[in-house]
Amino acid sequence: MCALVNNVYCVGRNYQLHAAELGNAVPEEPMIFLKPSHAVVPLDGSVLQLPLDRGSLHFEGELVIQAARDYEPGMSVDELVDTMALGIDFTLRDVQSVIKEKGHPWTAAKAFKSSAPLTASIAFPGMESLSDTDFTVIKNGEEVQRGNVKDMIFSLQTIIDYIGKHYGLGKGDLIFTGTPAGVGPTVSGDVFELYWGDVRLGRCEIG
Repeated sequence: MCALVNNVYCVGRNYQLHAAELGNAVPEEPMIFLKPSHAVVPLDGSVLQLPLDRGSLHFEGELVIQAARDYEPGMSVDELVDTMALGIDFTLRDVQSVIKEKGHPWTAAKAFKSSAPLTASIAFPGMESLSDTDFTVIKNGEEVQRGNVKDMIFSLQTIIDYIGKHYGLGKGDLIFTGTPAGVGPTVSGDVFELYWGDVRLGRCEIG
């Protein structure tokens, strides 16, 4: 990804099976929340220090795209995006459950430091061939998540149009595009590896 990271948009409940596994309704339009740029750290084999003392911490592997230029109405994904990566949306699940009941924003559960680690970037292959490849999350040597853009509720085109219209979308902005089924808890010592097809793009250990 380019060195400049401005806004970090995230799409919630964008895979039907993931919404079902958490007992959530499927949204009628993209559900967007934000993380600060300080949440983004490299998935480069280093040890991530995360708040393991605040209840259950869950991993959510995701495809991440970055805007290479400012969005304009009518722009296609292929015109907007040059590179992509894989990332993990770490979530304090117990904290999220409490604030959801209270109707509070998700910030405390989603936006803490280092909660959005990101692999090295690769060239965006184009929408026509993007669905030819799955992304996977490997935890401690075992596959726990597998995702593909064809299984998304809202397509990448719908997502960029929605964010561009309602919030603005500029060069350097990241979009975490949603997580497939298989999310679960993580503890100190867990090792995560993120793959695009057969290629490992990043790795981290939880400290």
